[in-house]
Amino acid sequence: MRSPAPRALLATAAVAVSLAAADTYVVVLALTDMMRGVGVGIDSLQRATPIISGFLLGYVAVLPLIGRLADLVDRQKVLLGCLAVFVVGSVLTALAVELPVLVAGRVVQGVGGGGLVPATLAIVAQLWPADRRGVPLGVVGAVQELGSVLGPVLGALVLVVADWRAIFWLNAVLGVVLAAAVVVTGGGGLGRPRVVPVVLGAVTAAVLGLALTAPDALVTSVSLGLPFVPFGGATSRLATPIGLVGLGLLVVTLVVAGRGGWALLRRADLLGAVLVGGALGCVVLTFAAAEPEREVVGPLGYALLPVAALLVVAYVAHHRRSASPLVPRGLVRGRLVGALVVSVLVGVALVAVVVDVPLLARLVHTSSQTEAALVLVRFLVAVPVGALAGGWALRVTGPGVVAGTGLALAAIGLAVMTTWGRGSLEDVASTLVLALTGLGIGLALAPVNDAALAEASVESHGTASALVVVARMVGMVVGVALLTAIGLHQYYAEVGGLVDPTDTEALRDAAVLQVAWVFRGAAIAAGLGALASLTLGVRRRERPVTAE
Repeated sequence: MRSPAPRALLATAAVAVSLAAADTYVVVLALTDMMRGVGVGIDSLQRATPIISGFLLGYVAVLPLIGRLADLVDRQKVLLGCLAVFVVGSVLTALAVELPVLVAGRVVQGVGGGGLVPATLAIVAQLWPADRRGVPLGVVGAVQELGSVLGPVLGALVLVVADWRAIFWLNAVLGVVLAAAVVVTGGGGLGRPRVVPVVLGAVTAAVLGLALTAPDALVTSVSLGLPFVPFGGATSRLATPIGLVGLGLLVVTLVVAGRGGWALLRRADLLGAVLVGGALGCVVLTFAAAEPEREVVGPLGYALLPVAALLVVAYVAHHRRSASPLVPRGLVRGRLVGALVVSVLVGVALVAVVVDVPLLARLVHTSSQTEAALVLVRFLVAVPVGALAGGWALRVTGPGVVAGTGLALAAIGLAVMTTWGRGSLEDVASTLVLALTGLGIGLALAPVNDAALAEASVESHGTASALVVVARMVGMVVGVALLTAIGLHQYYAEVGGLVDPTDTEALRDAAVLQVAWVFRGAAIAAGLGALASLTLGVRRRERPVTAE
């Protein structure tokens, strides 16, 4: 791929990455409205967990496969494919009136959104030489974190003027606009679309759209309402004649559109992708579905973790026999191993701040959930600033120095946060500490990606980028569960020693102690990350000298 406007293509892809990152958190304020929209009462909050974890599952589970596909076909096509999947998931979510459809829409959204990151990083590696890709990588890291900041804000702004469905219709429109921008900035060269799949897709969308919306004018019509009558005692709008036809058309469309794609999937090692994706999915569902206040793993965790282990063993055996494995042989070595370790530890440090700073604010600063979230903004705004600074710093020094410095700063900030108690968040110094921690974590983002891309061959950049993103997401999901478990152990030990177990102030102090232990664990993770960063290389890479 040779883009006539690489900066414009990067900007477009970066906005798409930001949009996908925003969607991880866009449901925070709209969750209760979404539950009511699909008939789930506020007293059944546990049933809404898949609305969030479903997106995360889709985001993580397919990353290795999409990263591998980005190594086998034009990365612009992968980017467009991910945007198309993201748009489909957004529309499905917007149309949902029942929980299974809503969760399915979120999973599809996650699949498209997650794939945007490795595709974009691989594009950066292809369009910029190794000694000049630091700033573009910093841009990608910055917009990804900026999207996380803007997600709840975007959701809140939409909810002021419309209902929750408008959030996802807006996502769909933006996804289409960004796809068009990718075509323009990428210089085209995608070939003419196949007519039959396009027509089938349009008909399928129309039929399924009618089934899910069930317009009153048709449903109540004596002559036209029969296709909308559910089978037997079913209540789902898809368990109707028109829903069944729509699902059948969807299967036909996928088969026709995928003609010729099976060969590509076999090259990408579909079986390996299923094994790895299944293992990742089990890990995500184990920890993301857990109630941090009560448990380390989710309700099915003790069944899912052994399954994940079996899938990993199966993939290792398959990897040895496969002629073209999902993760190319010899890829995970040297600096890429260091990058994966650092990425996991960055995820642990990041999630500790994101989860426990608002909790601490509710304990010692304010009873308002909104004000507690605003305390976290002091940290979140500094992360993209650090990501840009980290990308720029790669011009003058090696990735190990930049990432190590950043994580050392984060470790210091987190260590200070372990001492916080009542009145701490009202001090100006708390803002400086949060900003320092966010800046430090941001500094590590671009160097990790830079080191991973430098270690991988050109043919493996997509896979390497996907592995780095997966490592960070796993660090976040597992880290929040383990650190919370450590904190809760200290909390219950403190409460067990109270003379009066009903003393509200003493219980609050015990909860503050719990948060302090989470920060202590995160500080250790950041410190270990700073040491591991030394494996990424401490010297700046020079531009290769070529003969005139």
